Amino acid sequence: MPKVAAIGSKDVVLAFKALGITAASVSSPDEARQKIHELAKQQYAVIFITEDLAESVSETISRYKTETLPAIIPIPGASGSSGLGMKHVRANVEKAVGADILFNNSKEEG
Repeated sequence: MPKVAAIGSKDVVLAFKALGITAASVSSPDEARQKIHELAKQQYAVIFITEDLAESVSETISRYKTETLPAIIPIPGASGSSGLGMKHVRANVEKAVGADILFNNSKEEG
């Protein structure tokens, strides 16, 4: 079974721990960067990270975009969604199929 982890504030990742997912509570962008690298080295397939942290470590996340694993997926934090997670999902779907099938907008070619 693929390894899955969640990175964020303690109150957010506790719910993931209850589901049997590795929960990494971090309190700063530096801790988040370090945890992402550590989980990648341990061959985690999926890393969920709260949107607020994802925004603050975007350069680290970008580094792994071209890698097969891990898939780093922004999720809403305790304060709600900023829309970053859906933006990433939408961009990946467009990249994969050449059209925005989520919102039914065709990708224009220039």
